[in-house]
Formats: sequence, structure tokens, C-alpha cells
Amino acid sequence: MATGRNNTSVTKFILLGFSDHPQMKIFLFVLFLGIYLLTLAWNLSLIALIRVDCQLHMPMYFFLSNLSFLDICYVSSTTPKMLSDIITEQNTISFVDCAAQYFFFCGTGLTECFLLAAMAYDRYAAICNPLLYTALVSHALCLKMVAGAYVSGFLSSLIETYSVYQHDFCGPNTINHFFCDLPPVLVLSCSDTFTSQVVNFLVGVVAGVVSVLVILISYGYIGAAVLNISSAKGRTKAFSTCASHLTAVALFYGSGLFMYMRPSSSYSLDRDKVVSIFYALVIPMLNPIIYSLRNKDIKSAMRKAVQRDYVLSHGH
Repeated sequence: MATGRNNTSVTKFILLGFSDHPQMKIFLFVLFLGIYLLTLAWNLSLIALIRVDCQLHMPMYFFLSNLSFLDICYVSSTTPKMLSDIITEQNTISFVDCAAQYFFFCGTGLTECFLLAAMAYDRYAAICNPLLYTALVSHALCLKMVAGAYVSGFLSSLIETYSVYQHDFCGPNTINHFFCDLPPVLVLSCSDTFTSQVVNFLVGVVAGVVSVLVILISYGYIGAAVLNISSAKGRTKAFSTCASHLTAVALFYGSGLFMYMRPSSSYSLDRDKVVSIFYALVIPMLNPIIYSLRNKDIKSAMRKAVQRDYVLSHGH
């Protein structure tokens, strides 16, 4: 028995993944491996850059390095198993591993929600109260906000994971997905899942509403402060410091709302697999690019790092 419950006979699941497109197996493996390696490289590079460059030892970049770390954990919770399944076709996963995979995927995702809210507060403090910024966003507060994001995210994930995997699973055991996501697992349960659906919806709403409210209130104040800046150049500069964060928020919350805040009757598992690729694989790759392209400090730090490497490699 997988969970010690008398009615649960399923000890492993079969992940269909992309087995319905065998002719695309090599293409998909190379594509997803490339995206995964780029995600690791760009996020690790950003973390290293923030650690070694003293000019980036600021709250904004402390949050950004944590976002990069979360993106690495988020993408690594599903992608290595997916790549292995594509190439080996050994696409089974044990009941316990399936629950663990969802717990870490959901936990890192929800933690990212709360971290994006903390980053919005940081931008509010920097633009609306620049003279009090260092007092409002102290290092101690940054540590507390990041710790709070992790605790809230993984506690919410624990509630969601338990509410799904405490159900009876008597068979079938085939998950029409490339990882143990909530909707395709829940449909396999042979017990009533209404309470679980309500619990998961409420957890998602509470986590989403709390973080979205913080973001909306912060940007409400930011918008008012930007409009009060007399020069067009000043307004553009103030807005440009928020553009990256707003883009990341729109991508992350947009895909999350589309996937999890719909009635179950509107799910199309084949279509959702394609959408899942976007939020589980592509967004973690895009985040470091979004934050780097429009950020003068990061681009300056990159140039210095490249010049330093060049000097060291040429012995000058």
C-alpha cells in the first residue's frame, strides 16, 4: 500500500508525457534540455554576479538572487524527470515521489508569489520614500520577508499536497501529463474530491490574493508618485526600475491564473500540457533575461566581470 489507507492500491503512476508524439521525441528532448541548461546557466550567473559585485549588495538584488534560486528549484522539480522519461521511456513514478514532486513544484511556485510581493514593496519604498529607503527596507526586514515567503509557500504547498494525496487511488494510474500536477492527478482518485478541490482553490486564492493585493497597493502608490514627478525623464527613469518586475509578475500570475483558477470542467489536459511547458520551463528561463536587459546596474556588473575575466586570462 502506498499510503497505508485500505482503499489505495496504486503504488506508482505512469506519466504519459509526450508519448503521443513519438516522432518528435529527439526534437523535444534537445529543446527542453537546451531550455533547462540555459535556465540553470543564466540564473546561476545572476546569483554569482550579485554575490561578487559590491554595487549589487542592495535589497532589490538580494530579492532577485532569491528569485533566481527559486527558479532553479522550480524548474528542477519537474524537468530532469521529464527529460529522463522522453529519452528512456521508463515513464513511471512512485506514489510517494509523485507527491514529493508536486510538493516541491507547488512550494517553490507559491514561494515565488510571496517573493514577488516582497519585491513590489521594495520598489514602493525605493520610489515613494527614497530618503527613508534604507530604514524601511533594512537587511533584517529583507531576511524576514524572504523567510516568510518560504514558510508561507511551503506550508501552503503542504496543505495542498496532503489534500490531494490523502485520497484513495484504486486505478487507473495513468497521468496525462509530464509531471504530477494537481488537475490530472485529482481526476484519477476514486473517492470524492470536492473537499480537496475547495481546499486547493482556497489556498490558491488566499496566497494569490494576499500577494496580488500587496503588489497592487504598492504599484498604486508608485503610480501616484511617478505622476507627481515633474520631468518626463524622471518619470521614465522611475518607471523603468519597475518595468522588469511588472513583466515578471504579469507572466507568472497570468499563466498561474489560467492553469489553476478555472472550473475543472474547462480543463483540456492535452492543451494544458503545452501551457505547462510555458510556466514550468520557459518563465524560469525568461526571468533573469527580463531583469538583466533593462537594468543598468546588472549590465554594468556584467561588463566588469567580463573585463576582469579577460584581464585574468591574458595575465595583465
